[in-house]
Order: sequence, then structure tokens, then C-alpha cells
Amino acid sequence: MRLSTTLGTALATGLGALLVAVPTGPASSAVGAAPSARVSVPAATTQAAAAPAARKADRYRADITWTEHGIPHIKAEDFVGLGYGSGYAAAEMSLCTLFDTLVTGRGERSRWFGPDEVYDDQVTLRATNLQVDTVVTDLHDRKVVEGLLKDETRGPGRQARQMVDGYVAGINRWVRENQVTDPACKGAAYIKPNVTTLDLWYGVYLANLLASTGVFVGAIADAAPPSPTDPGLPELPVKAADVDRDALLAGLGRDPERPFGSNATAVGSDNTSTGSAMLLGNPHFPWRGRYHFTQQHLTIPGEYDVAGASLVGSPAVNIGFNDHVAWSHTVSTAYRFTPYEYVTPIALSPTTYLTDSGPAELDHREVEVTVRTGGGKLETVTEDVYRTAEGYVIDAPDLLMPWGLASVWAIRDANAEHLRTIDTFLEMGKATDVQDLLRRQDRAAGMPWVNTTAADRKGQVLYADHSVVPHVTDEMAATCMTAVGRVLDEVAGLPGLDGTRAGSSCAWGADEDASRPGILGPANLPSVVTRDWVMNANDSYWTPNDEIRLEGYDSIIGCEDCSRTMRTRVVAAYVADRLAAGKKETPRSLAGHQHENRVMAAEVMREDGALDAVCEATGETEACEALAAWDGRSDKGSRGVHLFEAFVEKLPSALPVVGVDPVWTTPFDPSDPFHTPAGLNTANPQVVQALQDAIDEVRDAGVAFDARWGSLQVAGDRGAPAIPLGGGLGDSAGNANALKSYLPEENDDRYQPITYGSSHIQAIAFRKKGAPIARTILTYSQSEDPTSRFHADQTRLFSQEKWVRFAWTGKQVRRAKIGVTRLR
Repeated sequence: MRLSTTLGTALATGLGALLVAVPTGPASSAVGAAPSARVSVPAATTQAAAAPAARKADRYRADITWTEHGIPHIKAEDFVGLGYGSGYAAAEMSLCTLFDTLVTGRGERSRWFGPDEVYDDQVTLRATNLQVDTVVTDLHDRKVVEGLLKDETRGPGRQARQMVDGYVAGINRWVRENQVTDPACKGAAYIKPNVTTLDLWYGVYLANLLASTGVFVGAIADAAPPSPTDPGLPELPVKAADVDRDALLAGLGRDPERPFGSNATAVGSDNTSTGSAMLLGNPHFPWRGRYHFTQQHLTIPGEYDVAGASLVGSPAVNIGFNDHVAWSHTVSTAYRFTPYEYVTPIALSPTTYLTDSGPAELDHREVEVTVRTGGGKLETVTEDVYRTAEGYVIDAPDLLMPWGLASVWAIRDANAEHLRTIDTFLEMGKATDVQDLLRRQDRAAGMPWVNTTAADRKGQVLYADHSVVPHVTDEMAATCMTAVGRVLDEVAGLPGLDGTRAGSSCAWGADEDASRPGILGPANLPSVVTRDWVMNANDSYWTPNDEIRLEGYDSIIGCEDCSRTMRTRVVAAYVADRLAAGKKETPRSLAGHQHENRVMAAEVMREDGALDAVCEATGETEACEALAAWDGRSDKGSRGVHLFEAFVEKLPSALPVVGVDPVWTTPFDPSDPFHTPAGLNTANPQVVQALQDAIDEVRDAGVAFDARWGSLQVAGDRGAPAIPLGGGLGDSAGNANALKSYLPEENDDRYQPITYGSSHIQAIAFRKKGAPIARTILTYSQSEDPTSRFHADQTRLFSQEKWVRFAWTGKQVRRAKIGVTRLR
């Protein structure tokens, strides 16, 4: 029985009825069904019939109390039960994406969707199904995840295994008992109750690789030895000045046009009205696909109690809070991998490479992938993959790393060497304060690619980048980079290392305090605990607030003394400006920053009338009047936002190699990183031309210069109504409420249909006593099924700048209850 159908009936009859899982056998129990949803077997009879099988059924037990907006509060006696309820709820709300993730983890995309279709995870991976299946099938052939599951150091612990076990059972239970109504996968033959724990672990493992191996899937799958027709150019070292930095960053998974990021701010007791700390977290992630969130609340009475959001396929809460501490994540600047360049002697085979122990042969494997032809017939295609001792060989000439006659490149990936992610998030949910949270995170050592910002009831706040980072010190990199590796480092901050010495002096190091060799230990990773305030908006760890500087860390983690984005500057300004005005942050004021929709670049460019002067130089009177009248914000009712966004996207890029910035008259100053650069360069004709080009673009689009922003920017994810939205461009324009349009599925007749950006937002305020004040919003709503009542309800609240008051205590949950599912 579908949740959406049952709840709709119950609410329509005004009975506040309890939702019941349909009993399909003696192990089910139905409790308190609404008359219109009553099952044929009374509850007492069902429970009695279950008695003979009770011992067997007891392994999987969970109660799900559903509250407003389809949020599941899962209560169980153990972690198996928590996983059971979590998997069932995830299937209810995100079935199509969940099974798409499982199909990907099995290496079966080509089997079901055809080999040539492009799989886009909306973050870093864009490759054909055949390329994805080639790499994933090789992982299966080498039993990589199976090996990690047996590894006591690198593999998951007991509770994580129990969660996954239960999660899989919950998915299978849902599929057995329910009909699929989501048009995206209704009738799909791959949706069966045959999910295994190994399927899910492969899905978790692939998520670990998001910012590393996942970036290079195409380059791995298509890697082939050089030939007379494809010699693998360029071979000679290139100059950093000649490299297209944006293109290189895009190829390394850091596309400036498609950034994945987030904001998080934590304010300590020195600056709050409550005397405790509070947190505002806003991840900027896709509104669809593998990396969108669902909300849940997990409770083992007296042992475990945590709420928040989980990525599809994760039984654990990834971003959330408990009764003592709240945390959020922002994507870190650290690299998770290093490329190694190996000499390939021309006189020998192109699959021979040199090591300091002598020549070695690449590990060459043939991978068989089942593909569906245009006529629906299944065939087997054989693909080749190659590896060195460090990792997969890539052929990426556009990234300066071709497989040529003189050298070959391979990637070593730190996140490919563990399966500790679920342990990390489970442990964080048990934390009693921010120090305990960081200790637990470090002990589990599976934070894959994000920073952590946290606040606790004691009044302390934390910023830390204690993610999984290769142990590559600046000293080692300096002696180990090859000629091309130095160019990679100079342009993108990624050292390319000498593969000939990868097994000796250029091998990743080890720290005594690290949980395993090859990664930096906690003492060599940046963090700070304070009662002041901290923030991060995807710039490096260097500036957690306007006074604290974290310095002296290895550059593979990020840069120091480097410019901040406009988004970082506006996130910092929200708190700094309030404190400068002599006001402390209150729970309401901190939450309110989410919808202030300041546009920092506009604030800076308008100083001394510079933006108006640039516009006057275009001679476009009508456009300039609209731009001058704009309120400088990205609210739904603001007029002129689109003109400014088009302008900043067309501005010329800085030339860091020669230290030239054509946009600003005051250059970046490391002693004042939150206020420089500044001074729009009105004398540069490139700046004037950028605004002229923006005006022409808006005119050609047939959009009025003074159009209301909410009429142009609307929800664009699958099945979404054209709900007007505030917010806008993040890094370039300086919106904290960052939103972006990328391959919209709905409302593409609108100027900007949104598919990416602000996602699971939480404003959590602690008091010295009592329950935390928890405001949350899932911008794209809880259910991805357009037929569900929970598909767009929170999106409408987000449009109205409202919050969901998250039900945390038992009393709050009972008050907000709209149904119950009891799983046995």
C-alpha cells in the first residue's frame, strides 16, 4: 500500500489515521488502519498468526512514524532494525534513483539502458554506460569491495554492516509489497526484491570515488597503448601559461561552470543569544539523481538518536543533529588522488613501464560487459583496462596526461582504499560535543571529500577538513614531481608524481596518528574549535572566519594566502556584519540569513557608482535604468537580477600566471581576504563589453530587463511545477542561496529552471536546556515521484521562505504524526 495513497485517503477523511504496512505473510503486523485503508485481516489476528514465526521475523523490526512532509522517524531495537526502516523509507521516497544506483553498482547500465547512453551523476561523472560498466565490472572481477569487507582496518565495522544488512532487507520488503507508481521506472524489469548487501556496498564504494576515480571513468575505460595513428600527444612538457586552467579544472572534477559545493556557518556561545551554539548548513547538490538527499530520523531508545538527511543509498544520516551537536558538510579543496607518470621505454613494449626495481608489465584485464542492442537483444562486449601497482591507467591528453610513446599515467586514489564511510557517519551521530564528533570522525577515518562545520550545546563550534587526503607532503612533492607534473601543480594545485619511484621515495607516506598508511593523520589536517564563529563555503581551510588563519599545511589539502570567492565573502559577511552592528545571533536571525539573498559581487561593484558607470558606457539606457533600480538582491520579487548574473558570467578571467586581474582596480590582499579584490575596473573595455554582451543576451532571449526574478527562475527538476525561487549564482555573483540550471527536465520554456544548488538546509539552535530548535527544508521535497503528495510541498515552502519545524522529541513527533508503518 503506497504511503502517498494511504495518507491522502486518511487526510481527506480527517481521521488522522495511522498508515499500515500491508501484511503479505505471517511476519507482518497491521496497527490502527484507517477505515478506508483497512486490511482484510484484523490486527490482532495478524499478530497472532505471526507468533510461530516470531523468532525468525525478529531479526528485522522497525516502526516508522511518518510526520508532515513525508519525513520518516524510524525507531528500532538495534542497528539492523534502523537499517530496515531506513531502506523501506528510502524505497518509498526515492525508488527509481535507488535502483538506478544499484544497477550502476552492479555494472549493468548497458544491459538495461544501452551502452551509448550517457550517464551523468550531476556532479563529476559524465560517461557512457559502457564506460561506466567497464570500470565497475573490473572492480567486481577483482573483488575490490569483497576484499575491503574482509579487511579489519579498511573495511566497515559491525554496526555499519548491520545497517546495510537491514537497509537491503527494507528495500526488498518494499518492492515485494508495493506497486511502483513513479513514471520514471514504472514497469522496469530491474526493480525486483533481489537486492543484496554486496549491491549496496558497491554503491557506497562508488560514492566514495566521486571526486577521484569517478572523474576519470572515460579516460580509464578508453585507455589504449599508443599506436602510429594515435601516438598520445603531447609528449613534451607544456608551459603553465599555455594551459586553459578552467578546462583543466573541469577535467579534474572541479568544473567552474558546474561547481558542487555548500555553505556552513556555526556560531559559538560568545556570539549567540542562547548561550549555546547554533548551525546553519546548506549543501549545494543536485536536485535529482544519485546525490540528492532524503530526510530521516533514526532512534534506538537510550542508545542512538540522530536526525537529518542522507544521500540516496546511505542508511546513515550524513548531515544532521542529535541532542548535543549539529553538523553540516561542504566540499573540500583537498585532492583525493595523485597521478603518477611512468617512463615507458621506446625499445620495449608500450605496456612496459619502469620502476626502481626494473621494468614491469601493466596489469592488462579484459572486461566482459553485457549490452542491450537497439533491437533489445543482449550481447557481450569485451573492453580492456590497464593498471599499475598504484592504480588505473588513464589516457587523458586534454588533461596533459596522455598514454604516449615515452610515458604513461596512472591514478592512485585514497578513497579507493577504504570502505569506512558509513562507519564515519554512524559514529558522528553518537557525538556528545564537537571535539567528540571530530574524534569519532578521525577514528572511523572515512570522511570521503568534505569539510565539517559543527556546533554543540556547550557553546563550542568546529571547522575541520579531516577528510581522506593522500599523504603527499610539500617536501615529497617537490622532489617527486615530473616536468608535466609541475605544470599540473602550478595550474591546478595537483602534483603529478614520478611513477618510477612510486614504490619507494615517491610513495605516499604514513602518520602515526592516522588510522591506516597512505593518508594524512589528524595532526596534519586543519581544524579549529572556538566559541566565536566559523564558516566554510568551499574555499580552502585557510580562513574559517575573519580573524582565524589556519596555516602551514600541505598544499594537497588546499591553498593559503589565496583569493576567496564572492560566495565565501557573503557567507562570512552575514555573521560579521551582524556582530559589527552590536547584535548577537539568535535562532531566528541565523536561520534568516538563508533567505537574505544578498548578492555580494553587486555590493562590491556598486561602490562609488562603478557598476552604473560601466553600464552608461554601453549606451543602453533601458537596461541601465533596470540595473540601477535593482534592489541588489536575488529575491523572487527582485527585478534586474538576470542582467547582473549574465554580466558576471561574461567577465574576463584573471590571469594568475602574470598576476593580472582585468576586473578589479584593487587586487587581492592576503591581509584582507574578505574585502579584496575590489573596485570595478570601469576603464577596461573588456568589462564594458561583458555588460554589453549580457544586455544583448537578455534582449535576444526576449526577456524584459526589469522582469521579476521569480517569473524567470523556477523549479526545473523532474515533475516540478514552475514554482518561483529566490537565490542565484553562487561563486561568481556571490549568492549564499546558490541555485543553478543544468539540463532541466521541466519548465525549460522559462529563463532559468533550477536543477541544482541549495538542497537540505538546516538551522539548528541549541539552548542550555531543552530540545534543540530545529528548522529544516528539503528544497526539492521528500519524494521524487511526481504522483506523490510529498513531491513539491517543501519546494513551495522554500519558495515562500518558510521552514519545516522538524519534530525531534517524542511529543513533537506524536503531534506531527500523519501515519505509522510497523515492519516485522
